[in-house]
Amino acid sequence: MSASVSNDQNASADALPAPLTAIASVILSSALVAVGNGLMFAFIPVRLGAEGLPPTWAGLILTGLSAGGMAGCFLTGRMVNRVGHARAFMTFSALIILSNVAVGVTVDPWLWIVARVLYGFAISGLFIVAQSWLNDVVENDIRGRVTATFYMSYIVGLGMGSFLLSFIDAMTNAAPVLAVAFAAVSIIPVGLTRLRTPPPPPIASIALRRAWSVSPVGLAGMLAVGGLSMMVAGFAPIHATALGFGKNDVALLLLAMPLGTLIVQLPLGWLSDRTDRRYVLVAASIIVVGAGLLATGADGSVFWWMIVVYMVWSGATESIYSISSAHANDRAEKGDLVVLASTMLFAWSLSGFVIPGMATALTAIVGTGAFIVIAVVIALAFGSFVLWRLTQTQAVPAAESGDFAPLSAQTPPAAELAFAPTGESPPSHAEE
Repeated sequence: MSASVSNDQNASADALPAPLTAIASVILSSALVAVGNGLMFAFIPVRLGAEGLPPTWAGLILTGLSAGGMAGCFLTGRMVNRVGHARAFMTFSALIILSNVAVGVTVDPWLWIVARVLYGFAISGLFIVAQSWLNDVVENDIRGRVTATFYMSYIVGLGMGSFLLSFIDAMTNAAPVLAVAFAAVSIIPVGLTRLRTPPPPPIASIALRRAWSVSPVGLAGMLAVGGLSMMVAGFAPIHATALGFGKNDVALLLLAMPLGTLIVQLPLGWLSDRTDRRYVLVAASIIVVGAGLLATGADGSVFWWMIVVYMVWSGATESIYSISSAHANDRAEKGDLVVLASTMLFAWSLSGFVIPGMATALTAIVGTGAFIVIAVVIALAFGSFVLWRLTQTQAVPAAESGDFAPLSAQTPPAAELAFAPTGESPPSHAEE
């Protein structure tokens, strides 16, 4: 009888809305991790440049990170099934700590590649766990606000972490040690949280043909933006370091770019809610192309002008990601959401791995400016494809589309859909 009462009490507790303090614990943990991650994004190319190593090494390390992230996208579901969300989150945090320790031990490019592969795997898994955990426990009436807060806190954390480098001697291991500290502290809020553990997620399937039939533009957007984001966000510090900018300049640049993400993405998202999203995607692609062309001239000009150009460039890139996601969800039926999200996850991961590898190879031949050309070509190709699709299909009426939610192309897309509880399809971002 006592067991029955206990079970009833547990069921009743699960039915209650999650307390905001518990939700905030997961968001705070992710933001703390982001600070350390942003610091390492700035530190690695600066330190490699100071050691006299060619930029190709920084590109290889970035490609390794993408490879680890791709593995994390598809192994996280199995890990969560085995140990649950809380243990998986803390395990991924521990792997991030181990990765940062390896970077701090010695300046060895081969060791750093391995370390960043491990980091890519861990941060991808940690982000998916956090996002899917929040999606399961929050109510529909606050889901959109929680998701937006989660993404924006992560983006701001990355920028703040990068800016920390301006206060640190890059020739010491102070940056990796601080990154370890932030990752370690991030475990505490989750370790103490009262947030209930979601049910184990299913292993989502990949169906490229089905995803294409639902939303060609959405799928193409993920194929474009996975690599495009790595070009702009990943190679910007590598390029700036190769041009001779100091660590303070690189740190300021990496602080400004996430702010540009918010400044540019929010008005474009607002506009996409009131017209055919594809027109806004074309506009964002044009901005990416224009900013990329300006970036080639900004490299030798006033540093503040370079910051402005890169802010706009980053913001337009992130807009392609979030608006493509919203467009796909507008056109998906409820039964398509899980397959669509997991397939878009695959497309995003594949692009984020292949394109940086191509950029690294070209960097060895023509220099670090190769990433600008690749980004411009990707944006041109995607914008042209969207223009063609505008001539083939009608728009979803604005009244039937959902509300835009700010997202980041540097994090796994729609993880809360790809790892939804069996038999359920949670609201898409378009429905929030």
